[in-house]
Amino acid sequence: MNDLFAPAPHDTFEPTLAAAQARIDALDPARYARTRNHLDGAVSRLSPYLTHGFTDVPAVIARLGQRHALTPADKIVFELAWREYFHHLWRHWGDGILSARRPAPAAHYAAELPADVREGRTGVPVIDASVRTLYDTGYLHNHARMWLASYLVHLRKTGWLAGASWMYRHLLDGDLASNMLSWQWVAGTLTGKPYLFNAENVARYAPALTSPGSAIDDSYEALDRRARHAPDCGPEPGVHAAVAEPGTGAPPAESAAFPTGADPVWLVHPWSLGEVPPGHVAVGWIEPGFHARFGWSAARWAFVVARMRALCDSMVVGDADRLRRLWPTARLSAQATLNPFYAEALRDARVTVQPVPHQFDDPPQAQPSFSRFWQTVAPDASTSQPWHR
Repeated sequence: MNDLFAPAPHDTFEPTLAAAQARIDALDPARYARTRNHLDGAVSRLSPYLTHGFTDVPAVIARLGQRHALTPADKIVFELAWREYFHHLWRHWGDGILSARRPAPAAHYAAELPADVREGRTGVPVIDASVRTLYDTGYLHNHARMWLASYLVHLRKTGWLAGASWMYRHLLDGDLASNMLSWQWVAGTLTGKPYLFNAENVARYAPALTSPGSAIDDSYEALDRRARHAPDCGPEPGVHAAVAEPGTGAPPAESAAFPTGADPVWLVHPWSLGEVPPGHVAVGWIEPGFHARFGWSAARWAFVVARMRALCDSMVVGDADRLRRLWPTARLSAQATLNPFYAEALRDARVTVQPVPHQFDDPPQAQPSFSRFWQTVAPDASTSQPWHR
């Protein structure tokens, strides 16, 4: 493995609120703005904690604002807004985020990943290093995610949903909206324009992984023609070392006993791993239908379950009927989620849900682009006025 991608202390994600807060405290907005596109840049690596509800966007901005004079024009604020934009679209489109919004640039794509990509033996250094890092750490820098997705879709002619589903299985921070819509953005099925990169771009932001002479070493004009008209370019010539793809993990077992007489009960699901509201009995809850459809790595299960066990004395695995059989009269509460199966179970079990905090308003109509969303929710973002939210 290239040293640039070798697991480092900052790639270890401890499942604690203190670890999330330490990452916020270590973040320097100015350095982030200058270096965030570089694979060794000063990015936050907060995404697993945001996805799983250890913290949220307003809490990150508030805590960061205690040390830095943030404004809406700060790049870190702008990038955090992308997460809220993707969730804005999820609220409006629902499962539509799993379907292409616009036609893809080429006519035909494979429904499965090429084996050489899945095994990290394409012969393109930046691609193979990205696959290995994804498997080893459950995390990839956003630029590496974009490069990997672009290579898969536009040069290897793999359907974006197949690639997005594969990446989701291995990410610690796998968020359905951010992952699926980012892949659509790269594929061109969200905005109508494919995202392309080349070896020169890699050399600028990840010089240790430069890939001269490979399939990505071409002009953007040529890459655009290949994205629209050329077949799968295949792996690079020669024999390249392979890596085994990790399998999916399994949900935890239920606890042997439940506090069935408890009232009120706070259901701690995988996207609400923050602090439990005072006065509630906390019960970890897994809805199996979701995980049968969207598999997770063993590392992600370990991350989530460790936090659940720190918060809860018991764990239940089941749908809405099981929740109501266990607590037929108790007041059940939980944080809202848009994740399928979980969202329906909360509704069907008549659970009182608390909304996820948002930094920005949610426009009543789905905004067709992030720029339109940003103009709507942060009209003063071009100024340097202090943050007042």
